[in-house]
Amino acid sequence: MRTLSLYLPLLALAAVAALPAAAAVKTEVVEYKDGDQVCEGFLAYDDAAKGKRPGVVVVHDWMGVGDETRRRVKQLAELGYVALAADVYGKGIRPKDAKEAGALAGKYKGDLPALRARVRAAFDTLSKNPRVDASKVLAIGYCFGGTTAIELARSGAPLAGVVSFHGGLGTKDPADAKNVRCPILALHGAADPFVPPAEVAAFQKEMTDAKVDWQMVFYADAVHAFTNPGAGNDPSKGAAYNERADRRSWEAMKAFFAEATK
Repeated sequence: MRTLSLYLPLLALAAVAALPAAAAVKTEVVEYKDGDQVCEGFLAYDDAAKGKRPGVVVVHDWMGVGDETRRRVKQLAELGYVALAADVYGKGIRPKDAKEAGALAGKYKGDLPALRARVRAAFDTLSKNPRVDASKVLAIGYCFGGTTAIELARSGAPLAGVVSFHGGLGTKDPADAKNVRCPILALHGAADPFVPPAEVAAFQKEMTDAKVDWQMVFYADAVHAFTNPGAGNDPSKGAAYNERADRRSWEAMKAFFAEATK
């Protein structure tokens, strides 16, 4: 029995040594340029993973790259992706309140070439990352970011897939849907007052006419910003967190990504 007791700790150590390396998500700030504008992205990846893997561009809501965007980037890294938060506004340009956010988001939504070029710079940066399989780069976005991710697809970028979470669906150039080269998944609050039914119908027609492989999922009782805990819990304001819709939409994204990158 004494001999056995001496061997047990050794056996336990051997078993631990045989386990695969634990995931360790690493993060870093990444500067890149769109023309003369310096942008400040946020990158996350699992440094225990071997070989190239799919990448995901994550586009922020109208408040710019913040804690919520960085949280999503890290969650994607935990799933095995290399994720980069795109900085649409540029380094050091962060709105202080909703009024400033509306003005900044409106500026880019009113200038689609500028918006598309800015997010394309992030896409190109991620595609060149040595950990990334450039043939499997996806994009997701939240609210303003969802609009931006779809505009990246409309620009003809060689994406593997796009997911919009409670994003605006309208565009000034619906004919550009003919340039889309990837499947698109729109995850939408059924009670979202900021994206009216006419805009939803126009998006569906636009994608159908262009023969895009598109999907759309509606979540009951969910309003705008349903994935963001910081949006509060009062749907009457038009934007509020909905835990059920948040959880279900994340699972829908995961299934979509698995199919798009297989």
